[in-house]
Parts: sequence; C-alpha cells; structure tokens
Amino acid sequence: MLSIHPLIATAMVVSVTGLPAVPAQAAQHAVPPMLVGIRAAHQHGLDRLVFEFHGRLPAQRDVRYVSKLIADGSGQRVNAVGSALLQIRFDQADGHNRRGKVTYGPSRRTYALPGVIQVVNTGDFEATLTFGVGLAKRVPYRVYTLTAPSRVVVDIATPYRNVPVHEYFLNTANYNTGRRPYTTAVQRPVIPPATAFGALQRLFAGPTQAERAQGLRFIRSKATGFSKLTVKNGVARVYLTGRVTSGGSTFTITNQIRPTLKQFPLIKWGQDLRLDGAE
Repeated sequence: MLSIHPLIATAMVVSVTGLPAVPAQAAQHAVPPMLVGIRAAHQHGLDRLVFEFHGRLPAQRDVRYVSKLIADGSGQRVNAVGSALLQIRFDQADGHNRRGKVTYGPSRRTYALPGVIQVVNTGDFEATLTFGVGLAKRVPYRVYTLTAPSRVVVDIATPYRNVPVHEYFLNTANYNTGRRPYTTAVQRPVIPPATAFGALQRLFAGPTQAERAQGLRFIRSKATGFSKLTVKNGVARVYLTGRVTSGGSTFTITNQIRPTLKQFPLIKWGQDLRLDGAE
C-alpha cells in the first residue's frame, strides 16, 4: 500500500493524464479580472466613480490628469466632454469575455453630476483597460480599493457651487409622430458664472442612459464639439468643430442649441443664434 503524508497529499494534485494539474488558486490568479460595472453618484462634497470587477482587483491602477485621450492600439484621439480629462488605466484586466462581448455596459456614458460629465472607454487591449473621464473642473481626487466584490473607487472633489440649467434634446417619440414640441428639457448642474458655456458643454455630452431609455437623443449633425462660445449684444455665436451638415434632416443641432442658450437673460430672444460651421 502506498502511503502519502496528508500535507503532501494536499499540495499535490494529479490530473487524469498523470501530469500535475494547475492548482485551482493559481489558475484563478492567471485569469485577468473582468470589469462588470461602472457606477457614479454624488456624495457630500464629491462625485464617487466605482469600477467593479469579477475576480481579484487589477494588478496595477494608474489615475492621472492628461491633456488629451488616446485610444490604446490605434493611437487615435478620443473625444470626451469636459474642462479637465482624467485617465484611468487598469493593468492585467479585461472589459470583455471570451467571446469578445463587452461586460460592463456602454463604452461611453453621460452623467448629470456636479463634476463627472462623461466616462469613455479608450482601450481594452492586451489586458490593459483604459477609460477617460470628462470633468467639469480640474480638482483633487482620491483612489482606493474595496473587496467583496472587488472595486476600484475614485472620489473626485466638488468644492464649488453649482446652479441648475436646462438642456434640450430631441424627443424621438414626439418627432416620429409629428407631435410638438420635438425637444424635451432635462436638468444639469453647471458652475457659475460661465453658465451658458456649461450648458452647451453638457448638451454636447448628450443624454444619460436613463434619458436615452426614454427616447431622448442629441442630434449633432456631424459636429464633433465646439471650440468657443461668445455672447455680444445679445447674440450668441457658437464655433462648431467637425464637418457640420444637416444631411437633409428638418431637425438639426441648431434645434437643440437655440433653446438651451436662450434660457439665459444675456441672450435675447429676438436675436438670431449664429452657428459658425453649420449649414
């Protein structure tokens, strides 16, 4: 009879082929953690951004401010709405399953929070997972981790006053049935005194996921953003970027910018809104 010491038996695992198998703990460690959720909410004095992973925490986390967002692999620039850009990178982590399906939801999402405007995926390449966060203002932040489940938390300070403004998005249900108004107003927080600029910035960020579920859309008419907003003698001038075109549609980006900007007293109702670059 073959006798094996209990401690040796515990450490020794034999496969059906007769070769030593990989211990379960080591096999689990070899599988990169998978991102399964992104959440953001406002707490007292801060916006809390949470990345939840299935499995262990990513081996390394790097969070820093950047001047622009670059897509991993392609090297192409990625647009994100915000006056400051925060890059969040996870090494040895995936955002997709074995079939290549994204596991954490939309790769671009908008929030109606004081600080966090957008979260955009900029890479899921060779077990490196990267996101860009568009913020209303460059502020201090804190990064820490939690377990059970595995989470990486980024607390972004919001030490400033906000005022509510309205954004006007296309209501697809009304538009498709010819029922006016074609736009629906939603509320966003912006930082004074540049409230018109903040409102336009939030407009270009588009609807939140909940608002999209209600049929709201931002029709950008191929505009990639805006470079400047000026207001003089009651006339607002928006300098659009991109190859702006109506595409033959009766509803364009101007139908959302006009009501969004005309809510402000300095922009007169009787004056035309000028959109440099638009048809």
